[in-house]
Amino acid sequence: MQIETVDIESLKPYEKNAKQHPKEQIERIKKSIEMYGNNDPIAVWGDENIIIEGHGRLIAMKELGFTKAEIIRLDHLTDKERREYTLVHNQLTMNTDWDFEKLREELDTLDFGDFDFGFDHDLDEPFEDAKE
Repeated sequence: MQIETVDIESLKPYEKNAKQHPKEQIERIKKSIEMYGNNDPIAVWGDENIIIEGHGRLIAMKELGFTKAEIIRLDHLTDKERREYTLVHNQLTMNTDWDFEKLREELDTLDFGDFDFGFDHDLDEPFEDAKE
């Protein structure tokens, strides 16, 4: 995998990207970038730099004033595979939940300042999805 740097305006969001990026998520991505740096290249495909994964990061980076973006090219994928992977990549991160005991232990020793990254639920009462 080779990382390239391109003009941020050369990146083209996939017009049929089904993943939603609400304002709250974009704010969390922006804060993460501000606190820890941009550590995740955007994956693109083809000469038009169509985004495969990283739409939320692109929005956040633009709002933060970035003019360049690090990318990886996934040109080895066919158009069908690119469209499939766009969906698969987003779904795979949603297929599991947390180990709440380990999460609680980690959160007890960390301080994210005054920013809410979404760890504010009661860890003694797991998310509804985890109970099923």
